[in-house]
Amino acid sequence: MTMSNQSSIAEFFLLGLTKDHNVKIILFSFFIVIYILTLIGNSILITAWICDPHLHTPMYFFLGILSFVDISYSTVIVPFVLDQLLHWRATSYNACAAQMYIALFLGGTECVLLGIMAYDRYVAIVFPLRYTVIMSTPLCIILASCCWLSGGLMALVDTYFTLQLPLCGANIINHFFCEVLSLLKMACADIFVTELVIFSAAIFILGIPSLFTAISYIRIIITIVRIRSSEARLKAFSTCASHLIVVTIFYSTAISMYMRPASKASENQDKMLSVFYTVTPPMLNPMIYSLRNKDVKAAVQKLFCRKTLH
Repeated sequence: MTMSNQSSIAEFFLLGLTKDHNVKIILFSFFIVIYILTLIGNSILITAWICDPHLHTPMYFFLGILSFVDISYSTVIVPFVLDQLLHWRATSYNACAAQMYIALFLGGTECVLLGIMAYDRYVAIVFPLRYTVIMSTPLCIILASCCWLSGGLMALVDTYFTLQLPLCGANIINHFFCEVLSLLKMACADIFVTELVIFSAAIFILGIPSLFTAISYIRIIITIVRIRSSEARLKAFSTCASHLIVVTIFYSTAISMYMRPASKASENQDKMLSVFYTVTPPMLNPMIYSLRNKDVKAAVQKLFCRKTLH
């Protein structure tokens, strides 16, 4: 992924979230707690999914993939941020390009995956008797493959067009990781085509899945309203509300970042938005999607009991 820009700029310095030493200590504590919770929550979910045959269903198949994506996504960004908070030092051009590609790849994969998970819940609630037939194993594998392929393709296109731009001026990125829109602001050439490419990719990877998710949840809510049991209706609404909170945070912040011109963006605003869609969802996803679920709780208890006995 090394481009011609490497001859002019060999390394970057990232300004990070703040220059205040005391604030850096607070942020370091904040990020490391979030990272640890992300690793623990998602690792427990993956282990329970692998070890418990009762969780070998389409829903938990996609949740297991989501947990793997979340761990990877956080690991690409958070340790890098922690290091930058402790030591302000240069990042090589190749390392920055690699981080940018992998973050886009995993973020794009999660965008599509959340849309597919909404469809899975739609089928389970609207067509419960046909759920296992519709969400067959071959279809689940195909849908999961589409997540990875679409994320990888989007990341490749965005990274390629961004790194083709000539960079000039100081080699300082006003962000806490190598984010594609921050590099666009360093370009000393017309970025209209690159912005158009990124916007088009965002429509494909963000716009379509978010619209699909919205439609799925509207149909789910309509179905829930028709449920006669008030207790079952309340339980279903509670689950949907929790899911929608995470989905809304992820999609809304990502859309506000990537579906508007980079030139009109506030750099400080971009940093805050980036925290909401890169750091927070990976921590919240296992808590909201799974760890509140009685099947997952039972699987986790069984898992820990088995380890205790051994």
